Amino acid sequence: MNQSVRPGTAVAQGTAPGNPAYLSGFGNGFETEALPGALPIGRNSPQRCAYGLYAEQLSGSPFTAPRASNERSWLYRIRPTVAHWGSFEKIGAGLWRTAPCAELDMPLAPLRWDPLSIPEGEALSFIEGIRTVTTAGDAAAQSGMGAHIYLATRSMRDEYFYNADAEMLFVPQQGALRLWTEFGIIDIAPGEIAVIPRGVKLRVELQGEAPARGYLCENYGGAFTLPERGPIGANCLANPRDFLTPFAAYEDREAPSTLVVKWGGNLWRTQLAQSPLDVVAWHGNYAPYKYDLRRYSPVGPVLFDHADPSIFTVLTSPSETPGTANIDFVIFPERWMVAENTFRPPWYHMNIMSEFMGLIEGVYDAKTGGGFTPGGFSLHNCMLPHGPDMASFEAASAAELKPHKLEGTLAFMFETRFAQRVTRFAAEAPQLQQDYPSYGRALRRHFDPSRP
Repeated sequence: MNQSVRPGTAVAQGTAPGNPAYLSGFGNGFETEALPGALPIGRNSPQRCAYGLYAEQLSGSPFTAPRASNERSWLYRIRPTVAHWGSFEKIGAGLWRTAPCAELDMPLAPLRWDPLSIPEGEALSFIEGIRTVTTAGDAAAQSGMGAHIYLATRSMRDEYFYNADAEMLFVPQQGALRLWTEFGIIDIAPGEIAVIPRGVKLRVELQGEAPARGYLCENYGGAFTLPERGPIGANCLANPRDFLTPFAAYEDREAPSTLVVKWGGNLWRTQLAQSPLDVVAWHGNYAPYKYDLRRYSPVGPVLFDHADPSIFTVLTSPSETPGTANIDFVIFPERWMVAENTFRPPWYHMNIMSEFMGLIEGVYDAKTGGGFTPGGFSLHNCMLPHGPDMASFEAASAAELKPHKLEGTLAFMFETRFAQRVTRFAAEAPQLQQDYPSYGRALRRHFDPSRP
């Protein structure tokens, strides 16, 4: 499906264009221009582009990928990316780690952390504030993921970044961000997400200069897409029309800048004489997008039993094995609980998939006993047991099973087929809850063979 042209915005660095405008739909073939006539008609690479622009293709899939999974966009820019280039120097990656990363071995146990504090008096850009918690798979083999916390106390001003290792999924938990990308401008706040494809340049700014904290998933594998609905049919879950891609907006800025590239697990830096966010027009289906998680339409059991958490999948990164995700992004939003004669929180289980969980707001219904607070996160790894804490079990077992709405809550999981390795930083962080691995021991014995 093609989305029609609408003029975008020409912006100077440091200016605020108001509320960005968006094109709606997931995976559509969009076209948009910030200057009238900047998009060539009926061809991709004319002999001379309008306004003296350069044509450049950005491919997110192999050229020969099937049409349904082929991703590419044509960009019409002031300079091609090869001109936004220089002599790169390797710089320190700080606390950003990339798979494979085996810094240490953690004991076999469920793990949970309190929220990481946002440093006061320390200027951290988005890049400087990345704190890797787990890695899985192998970025060079284009499989697996990294789970990170970002802490940002300053905007990137004359600094730009792109990730050659991974697609990036932003999940804000505190503070709003403005993502200035090659394709246009995206604003996100807690309750929303944004996906920046591999290779897309951006600058991350704080809205209102308030510090920001959130979760970041690096997807080394196949691009996120919408899960199949199967017998659910054509509607509900994440509906394609609610995904938003920005209209074209560009910077025409001739001033010293810095470009940082993440490639091969390392950070590389070069100096530029201009902004690389100079795309005046573009068309294609490989582009950044945002989504409001409050528009997710959950489905669930309406009579008895608890459905598998896969029914809450917003986005999935497929693998070469059908039905087995490289990553699933799953949320647990507000919803009604109505099942009869049913233990309503998630059941106790062990899973071939490994689960990194975060809490954006409220209380998670399987962990009502305290200790899992907004901004916190947990890891339940491959084939390690987990489930409700004692307070949740006792309350749910005795609750009057009338219809009940879970309100003011939003939790999520980055779930992957790979075991997740904890970084040294996360293992040694004071926020690691030392007593969490033993939470299951508090569960009381209720067995009585004389009473069925």
